[in-house]
Amino acid sequence: MSKAATYDPNDVTMTVDSIYLTGFSEDMIEIEKAENNYETKVGAQGDVVRTKVNNPLATIKVTLLPSSPQVAYLDKLANSGKLVPVSVIHAGTPKETTTATEAYVVKPATRSYGNEAADREYEIQCLDIDMQ
Repeated sequence: MSKAATYDPNDVTMTVDSIYLTGFSEDMIEIEKAENNYETKVGAQGDVVRTKVNNPLATIKVTLLPSSPQVAYLDKLANSGKLVPVSVIHAGTPKETTTATEAYVVKPATRSYGNEAADREYEIQCLDIDMQ
């Protein structure tokens, strides 16, 4: 029996304010918490204490092709500062779900024009990340 797994990018979906994003570029999505879940401190005599860090902040970076229908929408959200729910779901194996009920697009994507189509990258600041 094979132990190899197959990853399919089509198993990944992302919604921003209930709008499904389409037209992902190669890098698609990256999710990173702002801090570790726990920090450790060692005292002068070797005593160790572990502290739970309750920071719920995270950043989601999403990379779209410039032809994605949602580019204009994300730019509009960035300019408005509106707080919106965000979700990223990987329906493959293992199933992973990342959600935030309050998030905002940090700024409009950088626009580059040249002899090749340039990706549009957005940073979404999540105020209450839940990674399952």
